[in-house]
Amino acid sequence: MSVSMREVAAAASVSIGTVSNVLNAPDKVAPATVDRVHKAITELGFVRNDAARQLKAGRSRCVGLIVLDVGNPFFTDLARAAERQAAENNLTLLLGTSDDDVAREHMYIETFDEQRVFGVLVSPVGDDLSRLEALHQRGTPVVLVDRNGQGTVFPSVAVDDVAGGALACTHLYETGRRRLAFVGGPRGLHQVADRLRGANEAIARVPDATLEVIETPSLSVLAGRAAGEEIRRRPANERPDAVFCANDLLAIGILQALTMLGDIAVPRDIALIGYDDIDFAQSAVVPLSSISQPSRQLGSSAIELLVDEISRSPQTPPRHVLFQPRLVIRASTAPA
Repeated sequence: MSVSMREVAAAASVSIGTVSNVLNAPDKVAPATVDRVHKAITELGFVRNDAARQLKAGRSRCVGLIVLDVGNPFFTDLARAAERQAAENNLTLLLGTSDDDVAREHMYIETFDEQRVFGVLVSPVGDDLSRLEALHQRGTPVVLVDRNGQGTVFPSVAVDDVAGGALACTHLYETGRRRLAFVGGPRGLHQVADRLRGANEAIARVPDATLEVIETPSLSVLAGRAAGEEIRRRPANERPDAVFCANDLLAIGILQALTMLGDIAVPRDIALIGYDDIDFAQSAVVPLSSISQPSRQLGSSAIELLVDEISRSPQTPPRHVLFQPRLVIRASTAPA
């Protein structure tokens, strides 16, 4: 059974207010009294209830982070950087994954709201931001992560995915490829839609180039393997000569499917490029070219924006940080 502050006060022969001061403002209490209270705390095994204290103050020191898929190393790196930056601001990070599920995202938003968190960082699943807007109106700061928040009430930190998609396909046609395929999905995810948009913009500049779209149910290795097996079953003259994947996990799955039987060589027969530049990309059986995102900078910048949001006046527009992607060339996209 937990020990109360009242019991500590009785054991130290002081008031409950004095115990509170010893815990929160010890400089207001005589040193001898501080020692007496700490002795009572140790003997009774008292543990302060920070949750109750924070709720009474109206806001906890916890930050809620909701990502699309914590199994994706991109989001893992982002969360680690956010956690480190949070700690520097005396904050604790609570992590949830929506698994690209709107209902699950809403569940986390409600949970964090009930916990009266310091703020919420979220990579939204869809376009409906009404739950986040309601949270914002109730006084909880919200920052969009890996989503450009231009046109919303929220500050945001993201990467220019349209530029990233164009960068990938420009690289592929510069290596001599002309029958390109984009693999990714669901298209309802802004990141997927923006990368495809950039790919289309790049291909439109090359008269003899084509872009096939192969939609996947998720951005996982297994979804990539299924797409790769479908490509491998086609006659050679009906296969793309290059594939741009919406993330590296898909690219790894496609690489596994294409090279499994040894009848298709990457990049000789099909060039392959991913997105995110996760650590596994460079250690794949054929090192993967990729579009690099600064995942760690995204995470730390999100916390900085959240802290700034606390003091932002209503007259000041929210800040939007947009990083530029970078092309990383490896063996999987050698020239045709």
